[in-house]
Amino acid sequence: CRCRLSHSCRFQSRLCQVSSFLLLCSRSALEMPENIFLFVPNIIGYGRIILALMSFYFMPTNCLAASICYGVSAFLDCIDGHAARMFNQSTKFGAMLDQLTDRCGTMCLLVILAQFYPSYTFWFQLSMAIDIASHWLHLHTSLLSGKDNHKNLGANDNPIMKLYYTNKPILFTMCVGNEAFYGGLYLLHFTEGPVVLGLGLFRAMTLISAPIAIAKSFISLLQMQIAAVNLGAIDVSERSKRAE
Repeated sequence: CRCRLSHSCRFQSRLCQVSSFLLLCSRSALEMPENIFLFVPNIIGYGRIILALMSFYFMPTNCLAASICYGVSAFLDCIDGHAARMFNQSTKFGAMLDQLTDRCGTMCLLVILAQFYPSYTFWFQLSMAIDIASHWLHLHTSLLSGKDNHKNLGANDNPIMKLYYTNKPILFTMCVGNEAFYGGLYLLHFTEGPVVLGLGLFRAMTLISAPIAIAKSFISLLQMQIAAVNLGAIDVSERSKRAE
């Protein structure tokens, strides 16, 4: 009885400590002028990260669990943007969080693909390098240029990139097609899937989406080249201002 009583007292003491901590955190949040880390789209972003980590854990052995976690995380990528516009909560932190989650998700999937298809490791490495370098340079240059969104392009920007980022059907097709290609390769390692017209569903998905994935890689190279030129222009402008 004494042990149970002692255990109950310790539990109540811990509960009081946790309650006090949560109360202190809530008061601190209320005292802050605006806590951007608790904005709705950023909270969705944290959920995306948790789901992505779960998918990474399951990827080597459990394709069903990994696919569900990865797919839901990718779907929430569409939701957080709408939430940011709906609640007027677009932030540079949110844009960076979104980009890093996307890039890390694709990169970790490609790491698994390199293990499943070792003879194609170089091409997976090349794809990772292009994807990360192009998006990082483009986003960083956009932030240095004072843009609140890396998708906001002006009249003087490259017409191909402007079409890519402003035409939602094209952007959606390219992103989904790219994910479908790598996702198809991943699933194909485990199973061909249901047979459709004499061809396994996952093999068909991979073959159909392959041209889209290749096209997206070329667009990423173009994006990297344009971002490098724009970053160089920022350097020239800053150097001329310092020289005055």
